[in-house]
Formats: sequence, C-alpha cells, structure tokens
Amino acid sequence: MMKRTLVEYDSIIDICLDIFTKKLKDYGSAWRILRISSLTDQIFIKAQRIRSIELKGIQKVDEGIEKEFIGIVNYAVIGLSQIKLGISDSIDDVKNEEAINLFKSITSEAKNLMIAKNHDYGEAWRDMRVSSLTDLILQKIYRVKQIEKNNGSTIISEGIDANYLDMLNYAVFALIKLEKSE
Repeated sequence: MMKRTLVEYDSIIDICLDIFTKKLKDYGSAWRILRISSLTDQIFIKAQRIRSIELKGIQKVDEGIEKEFIGIVNYAVIGLSQIKLGISDSIDDVKNEEAINLFKSITSEAKNLMIAKNHDYGEAWRDMRVSSLTDLILQKIYRVKQIEKNNGSTIISEGIDANYLDMLNYAVFALIKLEKSE
C-alpha cells in the first residue's frame, strides 16, 4: 500500500509544483511580502470555500475544489518558506530557481512526515472522507490563528510550521482521494 501512496503523493506534488512554477513565471516572488497571518488567511479562504461547496452541494464559480486543495498545498509551501526565510520587503530577493528548490525541499520534508505518520497510523486517511480532511485543515488553521494570537508561542503544542505541514499533507490526501473518485 505504501508504495502506491508514494507514487500518488509524488504525482500530486508534481501537479502542485507545475502550477507553482507557472505562477512564479507570471508573478515572480511577490509572495515574499506576505506575513504568516496573511498566508493563514489565504489557506482559510480556500478551505472555507471547499467546505461551503461540500455543505451546499453546488458551486457558482467554475473552479472545482481540486484547485483549492492545490492552492492549500502551495500556500502552505509559501508559508513554510516564509518561516524559513523570514518576511521580506523585496519581491526580488528569491529567484525562481531558488523558490522551486525551496518548494522541493519543503515538500520532501512533508513527504517524510507523511511516511512516518502513515507508518504509525496505518494510512487511516484512506478510510476518511474528503470532507473530514477539509475539517481537519480548518481545525489546523484555527490552531495557527490562536498561535499567532499568542505571538507564536505554545506551551505544549506543535508550532505553526508543524500545522502547515499537516495542512499540506491533508490537502495532498484529499487530492489523491478526489483523483481516485473521478
């Protein structure tokens, strides 16, 4: 089962990287000015739209939830990049090649986390509903917002970076499940 998961995971990450790379060509690294709170809100908007469509059963904007989950993956990568690099006043301090390498490094870290958790949890996500993955992403967002209110401090809990990694992986799982249901 794990070999299949690795292939599916890599396939989804390749799709996300392709979109990330194309947006880098269109916009450069304009994301460098975004604060973590702004990135958290971007992920929130995407997760909230997914949940709204799941609850209503219809959508009025002609973009499926797959694009929103891809956006969650990519914004999580950007958030983790900002945590590693720090926020910048310049949109030109990270070249496209460096941003792509950072994307690959972060998604590799997320994949390694997924492998470890899948070992312990026995790929329980395969038996979950996409809507549950959406709810878990929203829960992680609310956790991050609380940590942000606490100026990044936690007493016993994981930090913002761990929550972003989990959101990234939940979004990948949702995309795998959605791809399999088509």
